Amino acid sequence: MNGSDSGTQPGDTMRERVNENRVKLWLYMEANRWVVASGVLITFFVTLVVLDVADPSPLQQYIGPSDDAVDTVFQGFIGAIITGVTLVVTLNQLVLSQELGPGGDQRNRMESAMEFRRDVENALEVPTSPPEPASFMQALIEETNDRVNRLADAVDENYDEELKEKIHSYADGLAENADEMSKTLKNTLFGTFGVLSAILNYNCSWKIFLARKIRNEHADVLTDEVNAAFDDILESLKFFGPSREHFKTLYFQRELVNLSRAMLYSAVPALVVSVAMIIYFDARAVPGSTLAISNDVLTVSFATTIAVVPFIILLSFFLRIATVAKRTLSIGAFILRETKRRDDPD
Repeated sequence: MNGSDSGTQPGDTMRERVNENRVKLWLYMEANRWVVASGVLITFFVTLVVLDVADPSPLQQYIGPSDDAVDTVFQGFIGAIITGVTLVVTLNQLVLSQELGPGGDQRNRMESAMEFRRDVENALEVPTSPPEPASFMQALIEETNDRVNRLADAVDENYDEELKEKIHSYADGLAENADEMSKTLKNTLFGTFGVLSAILNYNCSWKIFLARKIRNEHADVLTDEVNAAFDDILESLKFFGPSREHFKTLYFQRELVNLSRAMLYSAVPALVVSVAMIIYFDARAVPGSTLAISNDVLTVSFATTIAVVPFIILLSFFLRIATVAKRTLSIGAFILRETKRRDDPD
């Protein structure tokens, strides 16, 4: 915690700022998407087997003289798979279409990107800003930390103890958070969720709010040096929000491409299995049992699990995308979550 409202402010990391269960948050965001999908599929398969075993009427007896029940289920899967994959690919094309355009538009995008880089380079006082997202954000965070340290150094013995405590507490909290983020970003590469996860653990909105709050409450006693230090801090923090949103957008686009490709790959075996179950499957032709479980039950359960693979992949990817989008709706100094603050605005 940092700043003057340490007892009521949200935490720096995402886990500290949300009221959700840590396991749930890890499942939604940090866990590998393929591990999540595999876990859901295994649970789905085991649940089907348990339900079939617990059913007092055997599957062959339930099906009766025909396989209408199995045919009906897998006919529904065929339509759902084709429709679902088509919708996801269409959504992906809609998102990626924003990257397409005539040369003039692309040139304007390039100029805007270069102008932003020049502004950051002026703020960082470096000739060239790092090209990698992790290094770029790390340099921005470290520069903000250096500016906060200069603010703390600018507060001398002429200030009252309450103000000095507020500024030093703010500086110490920001420095601690910056050190943690720098260590995390050193070992991450763009394309993995690690970069975005580290960025989300930097509570930029609250840091902007606290800097403005401390300065505005004590504006009549602050020297020009201290005011300039606050301006430098806010300048660095204002670069963080657009940078985070830019890299978040790039990550979302990359994930949607991976999602579309995964669903296309998984849709083919899912369709093959569904068609095969309609045309060739006969429960009475699957004799015997494995581990005291009827083979016809295992066959139907396994085929059903294969048929739902595209939807489970969609679920695992969109859990993370939706959670990140929900937690980063505000780009500025707005706190879009519940806090314990009850003070009215001045």
